[in-house]
Amino acid sequence: MLLIDTYVGPSVIEGVGVFAAEFVRAGQPIYRFEPGFDRLISPSDLASMPEPIRRFVDRYTYPHPADPGLLVLDADNGRHMNHSDEPNTNFADAVFGYAIRDIAAGEEITCNYAEFEPAFVILPSMVEAHTGMQHMAAAE
Repeated sequence: MLLIDTYVGPSVIEGVGVFAAEFVRAGQPIYRFEPGFDRLISPSDLASMPEPIRRFVDRYTYPHPADPGLLVLDADNGRHMNHSDEPNTNFADAVFGYAIRDIAAGEEITCNYAEFEPAFVILPSMVEAHTGMQHMAAAE
């Protein structure tokens, strides 16, 4: 769960992102894994879900830090945090996330997904897929 005030807004990285609603100083904790707050999803739960929900879970979850057989779905704005190869946070611990430099109010908060998801592969852009579908529909 995020430990700072945030909001979701348009992102130049991908659709929407998480933005700091307050100044965050370098070294400040911004996230703590909280099992009573975040949703845990087992493989059997996932198998019984409709396909659109499975795609949502695939995009917005990550492996549980202590049990990689479970997936974590952030219950707050954290699920909209975008990946960056040069993030302004550090999630190498997987249980805690910290700002690695000062983050201004209004600045997008980013992380490197590979720090907490060993098999991380960047998924195709949902924005590009949606934009492409709109262009195809307009051409018909």
